[in-house]
Amino acid sequence: MRKSLVLTSLLATTLLASGCSQERGRNESITTADIREERSADAAAPPAMRVPGISPHAAPGVAFSYRYAFVLPDDAIAAVQEAHAATCEKLGPTQCRITGMRYTLVDEDEVRASLDFKLSPELARQFGKDGIAAVEKAKGKLVDAAIEGQDVGTEISDSQGRSAAMRAELARIEQRLAAGGLGDSERTELQQQAARLRQQLASEQATRSDGEQRLANTPMRFDYSGNAGFTLGGDPFGDAVRSGWGSLVTMISFVLLAGLVSLPWIGLIALVVWLLRRWFRRRRSRPVTEG
Repeated sequence: MRKSLVLTSLLATTLLASGCSQERGRNESITTADIREERSADAAAPPAMRVPGISPHAAPGVAFSYRYAFVLPDDAIAAVQEAHAATCEKLGPTQCRITGMRYTLVDEDEVRASLDFKLSPELARQFGKDGIAAVEKAKGKLVDAAIEGQDVGTEISDSQGRSAAMRAELARIEQRLAAGGLGDSERTELQQQAARLRQQLASEQATRSDGEQRLANTPMRFDYSGNAGFTLGGDPFGDAVRSGWGSLVTMISFVLLAGLVSLPWIGLIALVVWLLRRWFRRRRSRPVTEG
């Protein structure tokens, strides 16, 4: 009877361990498959979705600023710039505002441009990704990205601590002034100290207001450059031909400019030489008188 109980217990333990092992194996297989699927999804994502970004929720109290630099066909820059501006306008002035714009035509066909925004911090990361996607759709690419942050939250906390200490000191001075029994010099000194404290409190309040504005408005800048002299991998031979033609045009322009600049001097030198030669001929043709 005892042997039967022992065998039964061993059999139950073995079955339970086997079941747990199989269940653990199934869980590990699912986890591995999920990880592989996530990695595959990341690899299949467009480049804009793989650009590193920082969520403001991961760094509370930090004021971020974003900057992206793009290279794309020169004739597509204006349209992409307008598309980025239209995206901002659709978000509304409370979420996105355009604070600056530049479009420069260098030489005859090279374009340089920029666009500056102020965005709600929650929208900045996605707005940047959407902006990159629009550039890639226009056969351009992202060549530089920078996200900079400053710990404004700590600055605000420190300012609040300083203001609390100054308010306590100001309250003590005002209480001393209200008590009376002060000499003229002592009263004047306390009044001057109170005035300085009020000025410092106003300055600290302005510092905190500026920090709060920086936390509520995230600056972002898009810089656009044309692909002249920059091969995007689509037509390197064509880029080389265009670069050679551009060098030839530059050389011809330089020669023509040098000729036009030196033409008056050449004419002046020719005139002087002609006058000198004429003068020498007259001297030679003049008869020699015998003494």
